[in-house]
Amino acid sequence: MPVRTIVTLPDPVLRRKARPVTSFDGNLQTLIDDMIETMRAAPGVGLAASQVGVSERVIVVEYGDEEDEEAPKKLYVVINPELKVTSDETEIGVEGCLSVPGLLGEVERALAVKVKGQNRHGQPVKIKAQGWLARIFQHEIDHLNGVVFTDRATKVWKPEPEEPLVDNV
Repeated sequence: MPVRTIVTLPDPVLRRKARPVTSFDGNLQTLIDDMIETMRAAPGVGLAASQVGVSERVIVVEYGDEEDEEAPKKLYVVINPELKVTSDETEIGVEGCLSVPGLLGEVERALAVKVKGQNRHGQPVKIKAQGWLARIFQHEIDHLNGVVFTDRATKVWKPEPEEPLVDNV
């Protein structure tokens, strides 16, 4: 499970709408395993296949309980994810991105979402997410549609050296 190179802007794969996955073969399993290792090594909390140069609808997300930092993180692998916003309420939050290094931005996102898709073996999955986890899913699914966080940001800046970093998604 090698760590793959994370592509950065202006690489055109980041602006391409990713293709649906139709084959749940060994190549897909290798891609998923590599993405998990790459996300962890970065370190980040989410990664889309387009961020490693593969234009397929695959995301991985690993995030823990916001209330209990000691709780183990949960790993999500979603193939062909579809996003449904379930909350009219939104929140502006600071985001960073592994594919847009050195920049932070304020992005408005829905507070609650439902994600449906398939797991790594092709079985259907449904995930309800709120708060920061909902933000991560929205950020990663945006990548699959050729959208990066700076496209949605109301404000973008280079952080000062002493500025606390946010989780890179």
